[in-house]
Amino acid sequence: MSSPVSPPEILTTAAAHAYRDVPSAAPDDTVGEVLARMRGRRFASVAVVAICEGERLAGLLTIENLLAADDHATMAEVMDPDPPTVAGHQDQEHAVWEALRHDEPGLAVIDADRNWMGVIPPQRLLTVLLGEHDEDVARLSGYLASTAGARSASTESVGLRLWHRLPWLLVGLVGAMLAAGLVDAFQAQLERQVLVAFFIPGIVYLADAVGTQTEALVIRGLSVGVGIKRILWRESVTGLLIGALIAVVAYPLTLLFWHDAAVSAAVGLSLLSACSVAAAVAMVLPWSFSKFGVDPAFGSGPLATVIQDLISIFVYLTVSSIIVG
Repeated sequence: MSSPVSPPEILTTAAAHAYRDVPSAAPDDTVGEVLARMRGRRFASVAVVAICEGERLAGLLTIENLLAADDHATMAEVMDPDPPTVAGHQDQEHAVWEALRHDEPGLAVIDADRNWMGVIPPQRLLTVLLGEHDEDVARLSGYLASTAGARSASTESVGLRLWHRLPWLLVGLVGAMLAAGLVDAFQAQLERQVLVAFFIPGIVYLADAVGTQTEALVIRGLSVGVGIKRILWRESVTGLLIGALIAVVAYPLTLLFWHDAAVSAAVGLSLLSACSVAAAVAMVLPWSFSKFGVDPAFGSGPLATVIQDLISIFVYLTVSSIIVG
């Protein structure tokens, strides 16, 4: 098998994964002629046939459609003249999602002049997808920034494990100190109504869960070219509705078991507010990172969790101080 345009490591652009050693044809070639040229030859991939006019891509034809076509039909008659393509400089993850979105076994890579650079075959798409998955998991946990690092994480030394994990845990420690300070500021209220303190962990957890779901959606969208404007409205409404539904369920349950209407109301309103705010933070933080040229995945994980926890605690204790007194 021949090599792609760039070395076969997991690189970062679509062109790095493009193979030119695939079946190709001109628009006026017949199906029979193309099949005859393919017989007895080995290709890097035969998933699609690239139809080119000179150096320019004219269309693509899947091997299934080629085999099913009449021998006398021309490539121009049976090809897809407007196939999914990706620019050579675009991110490899964007290339994968373009192929999946169009349900294609391969993806054509072109330059700014629509000159054909090659085809990303199915096996390379799977390789990229696996690499991006490993990288996303590592970054979302605030652990590593690279795929290679993610793959070697399980066998690295104790010293490297500490170096990769400790900075984010120190961020969490600072957040814990700030959270303790917040609780201390409401000490008098908590002493008057100890029941209020019982619900802090639950509210923090639920807000974190909503934020984590939103972060994953936003980061995935940003990584494949979906702008924040297309996400903002729907996700804001979703966070608000989730908060409202959880609040509606929480109020009667807390009232049933603890028989304190004021505390139940505070819990319900706090869940509504905290979940809505958590969704907003989960959108703003990754977007802000991307605007400053920083990988948006670093805006999630431990850092976002600390911010969301502090906001959730502040919202709940403020609301409960107003309602419960």
